[in-house]
Amino acid sequence: MIVTVGVPREIKEQEYRVALLPSSAYQLVRRGHRVIVECGAGVGAGYPDSEYAAAGAELTPDHAAVFAAADLVVKVKEPLPAEYGLLRPGQILFTYLHLAAQRTLTEALMRSGATGIAYETVEVNRRLPLLEPMSEIAGRMSVLVGGYYLAKHSGGSGTLLGGVPGVLPGKVVVLGGGVAGVNAARMAQGLGADVTILEVDIERMRFLDITLHTAHTLYSSEAHLMDLLPDVDLLIGAVLVPGARAPRLIRREMLRTMRPGSVLVDIAIDQGGCAETSRPTTHRDPVYVEEGVTHYCVANMPGAYARTATQALANATARFIELLADLGLAEACRRMPALLGGINVLRGQVTFRPVAEAHGLPFRDPKELVE
Repeated sequence: MIVTVGVPREIKEQEYRVALLPSSAYQLVRRGHRVIVECGAGVGAGYPDSEYAAAGAELTPDHAAVFAAADLVVKVKEPLPAEYGLLRPGQILFTYLHLAAQRTLTEALMRSGATGIAYETVEVNRRLPLLEPMSEIAGRMSVLVGGYYLAKHSGGSGTLLGGVPGVLPGKVVVLGGGVAGVNAARMAQGLGADVTILEVDIERMRFLDITLHTAHTLYSSEAHLMDLLPDVDLLIGAVLVPGARAPRLIRREMLRTMRPGSVLVDIAIDQGGCAETSRPTTHRDPVYVEEGVTHYCVANMPGAYARTATQALANATARFIELLADLGLAEACRRMPALLGGINVLRGQVTFRPVAEAHGLPFRDPKELVE
């Protein structure tokens, strides 16, 4: 079976990642597949067109032509409205979708007849292997940007997270002890900040307590969070319910108890955000102030470090892309059942329960629709 794999250039503002490395394109071509790449797709991540051409990929300057030719479209970010009409029945779209926070995109995918497979809901042994690399980057990055916006010239309180001899360090609170949360805590801990992680899973807290030595763990409740907020300098929202809308843990009145010039970094913004005051921002215009608190809510945080993020993502997705290209959807799901959990939309139906619940739409088990 010869499949055409399409790699369009990302059109989201300041999104420089690319979904396929030249080395992965080379492997697909060796396996007998056709790879068509939009000109400039990899340039932002440091992969010029010449490397794709040397790998055997075809290059085209036409964005729509990539979608038109491809049986399997691999992207980094969800399609934007200008791309909705480029999707077609029977086509497979493999990318980050975050549909629980986007009803319009969900309905567009249903109308298109395309199969939408979301990186973020593929689960293997209770892990999310295609989401973890970006969560690691976003978690580490959250402390870097949070520390920057705490600087007085950036509108912050002027607090240095690590402190200095004779001056106490800044206080960092991380909501959620998953992959993003633990990476945020590690970075903050490395800077010498006073770090507290709020988590609901007791076993996870034991793991964090053992591995993060100087960080504190605290059971996540509104009462505990309210106790911490008046003294926090950097609040990092790293909560995740796989594939579902992020729970709103921070209400506006809670932010009012924080000190002016403190910073909130909402890593969960892709899934709708964990604060009532959170709204998506871009790398071009990343912050705004609500209730005296600087909000950083960039919806594609890892895109800032496009080369590292592209390599980390490709390391995780390459084998899944090869499997889909070699075997097709049905056989790939039989060989790797975890792919079934990644199917969010199939044959015009929502096939991932948290997305259906988020939008009040009917749910269909993907097993019933995969042929």
